[in-house]
Amino acid sequence: MKPRPKWRDTFRYALEGIVLAVKTERNMKIHLFAAAAVAAAALYFRLPARDLALLCIVIGMVIAAELVNTALEYVVNLVSPEWHKLAKAAKDTAAGAVLVTAIAAVLVGCLLFYEPVMGYIQARIH
Repeated sequence: MKPRPKWRDTFRYALEGIVLAVKTERNMKIHLFAAAAVAAAALYFRLPARDLALLCIVIGMVIAAELVNTALEYVVNLVSPEWHKLAKAAKDTAAGAVLVTAIAAVLVGCLLFYEPVMGYIQARIH
């Protein structure tokens, strides 16, 4: 039986997985860029702490969904290197989960930024 990894090693393994996804997955890079842009906008518009917390939650959900999608793609590629309709279905479904999560995050962002952005626009007009 393989020995259980030390507690600190589990964090290292998790970080290695995140780094791998950032290095190899184009969509992860896009999500991280969007997250940085949203964080900068949140700071610029001085969103309240509650709104920042909601943004952190939805950003974390999108990143986590992308990591799970990436892991599933690796496993499917391992067990089914040839094209198979079930492998495609698994990958497409996981990608769909990322899309649903990203759309939800965009909707939350629109709701949180609506008043600050409209206030900014109105202040510039008058």
